[in-house]
Amino acid sequence: MVRESVVNQDMATQAPLKEFIEQHIRYSLGKQDYGLSQREWFQAIALATRDRLVDAMLDTETRYEKVKAKRLYYLSLEFLIGRSLGNNLDNLGIRQMCIDTLKDFDVNLAEVQEAERDAALGNGGLGRLAACFLDSLATLGMPGFGYGINYEYGLFRQEIDNGYQVEKPDNWLSHGTPWQIERPEDAVFIPIYGRVESSVDRHGAYNPMWLDWKVLIGVPHDMPIVGHGGHTVNYLRLYSARSSQDFDMQIFNHGDYIQAVQQKIATETISKVLYPSDSVEAGRELRLTQEYFLVACAIRDIVRRYRKDYHNFDDFSSQVAIQLNDTHPALSVAELMRVLIDENDLEWDKAWEITQATLGYTNHTLMPEALEKWSVPLFETLLPRHLQIIYQINQQFMEVVTKKWPGDLEKESRVSLIEEGRPKQVRMAHLSILGSHSVNGVSELHSNLVKTQLVPEFYELFPERFNNKTNGVTQRRWLLQANPKLGNLLLKTLGSGWITDLNKLRGLEKYAGDSSFQEEFQSIKRINKERLGVTIHDRNHVSVNPDSLFDVHIKRIHEYKRQLLKVMHIIHEYLLFVEDGKAPTVPRTYVFAGKAAPGYWAAKQIIKLINNVGQVINHDARVGDMMKVVFVPDYRVTLAEQIIPAADLSEQISTAGTEASGTSNMKFAMNGGITMGTWDGANIEIFEEVGEGNYFTFGLRAEKVHEMEKTGSYRPRDHYANPDVKRVVDALGSNLFSPREPGLFRWIYDALLEKDTYFHLADLPAYLASQGEVGQEFKRREIWQKKAIMNVARSGKFSSDRTIRQYADEIWDIKPVL
Repeated sequence: MVRESVVNQDMATQAPLKEFIEQHIRYSLGKQDYGLSQREWFQAIALATRDRLVDAMLDTETRYEKVKAKRLYYLSLEFLIGRSLGNNLDNLGIRQMCIDTLKDFDVNLAEVQEAERDAALGNGGLGRLAACFLDSLATLGMPGFGYGINYEYGLFRQEIDNGYQVEKPDNWLSHGTPWQIERPEDAVFIPIYGRVESSVDRHGAYNPMWLDWKVLIGVPHDMPIVGHGGHTVNYLRLYSARSSQDFDMQIFNHGDYIQAVQQKIATETISKVLYPSDSVEAGRELRLTQEYFLVACAIRDIVRRYRKDYHNFDDFSSQVAIQLNDTHPALSVAELMRVLIDENDLEWDKAWEITQATLGYTNHTLMPEALEKWSVPLFETLLPRHLQIIYQINQQFMEVVTKKWPGDLEKESRVSLIEEGRPKQVRMAHLSILGSHSVNGVSELHSNLVKTQLVPEFYELFPERFNNKTNGVTQRRWLLQANPKLGNLLLKTLGSGWITDLNKLRGLEKYAGDSSFQEEFQSIKRINKERLGVTIHDRNHVSVNPDSLFDVHIKRIHEYKRQLLKVMHIIHEYLLFVEDGKAPTVPRTYVFAGKAAPGYWAAKQIIKLINNVGQVINHDARVGDMMKVVFVPDYRVTLAEQIIPAADLSEQISTAGTEASGTSNMKFAMNGGITMGTWDGANIEIFEEVGEGNYFTFGLRAEKVHEMEKTGSYRPRDHYANPDVKRVVDALGSNLFSPREPGLFRWIYDALLEKDTYFHLADLPAYLASQGEVGQEFKRREIWQKKAIMNVARSGKFSSDRTIRQYADEIWDIKPVL
């Protein structure tokens, strides 16, 4: 393969890979090299690869120690890693070596890779962004490490039964994983529950004592993260929860063996499953416990590492940067203060100065339901000392607010860390902002909305803290690995520089109108579509036409992401065809994928709608191959790696002002998918980069949406007067797509006409018009290919390498150590 031109020569001269594989087959698996299952081959190859990762990881640590490098610790409840074997082989530069070695065993690497389970450590874009950041940190040679939870069960495995989402356990660790290195010697002890007793120290100063707490144990498991070229290997440290003893012996000695076992199981539940439902109090308690467990394990480990080299905390913020990935790790503010004050005897003001100088906070959402709040009674039960610290932080903050806006009780109420109500709530976003020296959004629009709409008072108080860091994705994963044929075309055409400097793709611009290059580019797209077609046939039992326009909407199922708007377009096209005899301009295959939160009824109903619409259209002989609608189940990283390279049209159609950034939009553009998007999130920056005419856009702007929401002036029934809108809405209110379940989708009809929270009806006419342009453009294949190539050529800004450089320079103050 052409990309082997960038092989790391140091790796290539090490002992033969075959020798390592044979040793692991014999001594790690206790097997011989015949009759092995694909799973066993995967384990042996992964372990042999891990040996090289560990050598490089130890060398990397030596480099960091030698120069006393400042370190970045990235705290996130999610790291959506996906599969690791292919990524590690590529970044080490030994894929071809592995392929050649396996030929001696008559083993196919591609088949072996299918045996690896996706590491189900995340939910969606937030977790995948964290994974991309780790890749970029290592590629850039920067000392950056992830901290998370070692979930035994992922979000869930999605199955579709009669069109409905069914959640199944996703026990991705059922066979273990060869990538993790357990570090029991680095286990940390975490207090929880108990009570706070007021007392004074020997000098008469207030000295609260946290008493009668229980203990959790966090056992770290390190997953090596290799950068491109294999020179830097950092790690993702994931914590598993263990009970403080195998059993509570006091309970055991009283003869209640079952209760002792149940207590052990309850403790270890903390790291069992990603994101339990918070719809009931037990679920909320577990979720908050998970957030505290992550933060407490990470802070204790970070402080312990720092204290190896430093006897006091004077240099802490100059040696340590901690980034909070959304509000989930917000308790870092209170926990770091507690550790500094209670365990290391620092004065409050000094501890607060260190905390703010160390922490940075990334906001990822404007959606109210995603801005976490936790009830004060729950805090009092779980974390009484932390609640006390939060109240003290708030008291001092209120003094600042009173000076700024004397007598303005409304402003005081809006910015307080404590939201009044029954019960009172702790606002975690406010805590994150107050406890950090930097607050960033993840696209230009989003960062502006954070300042002007989400927390304008905080921006007025601390304008210097607010900044933007537009998201990015790693091209190593989302182009070189996910789309190897396109990757090889780019290597052949431009060389390998773009792998670590995506701006070098600009060199493609001069080939955008070249007919021979277009032919190669189009051929690769068709091969990717054929590959996806096989997957669709296997999973959905639907045959799709690879020459049709692949129109793709893949992301978490949520009303603001507007899968419903996409379905409304499909219904419009279908009714035009079967009722008016107007065939679509070009054949289209509509591809959906995504998971709905188990307790999100409306989102799960939208999945049912998509499947029902597909059932009707795909079995209508009048339509034939002109329209196909598929919902591909169990969306995850590995499935995205198949869908994205096959897409012609990328649907990024959230209501303007609701999507913080998006990252799938970047992946599509990087792979030659043309964006159909609202003026929202990072779509705007994609449009600015790829240039007028190389994208499709429509719909209300964020400021107009905000104005209509604020004034209550939006009346969806006004738009219902439009004949196209009326026909689609009436179809949803009828039983056309639910003949066996009458009235099933009537709620959608009612919701659209009564409230239409996300402005579907307002945007539908413009969306239909823009989709009409898409059909006309796709017919002009040379023009379409040129646009697609220009999207690839101008996607350089959206590398996570650029994002990480900006974080490193402007927030973390960390440098490459090469």
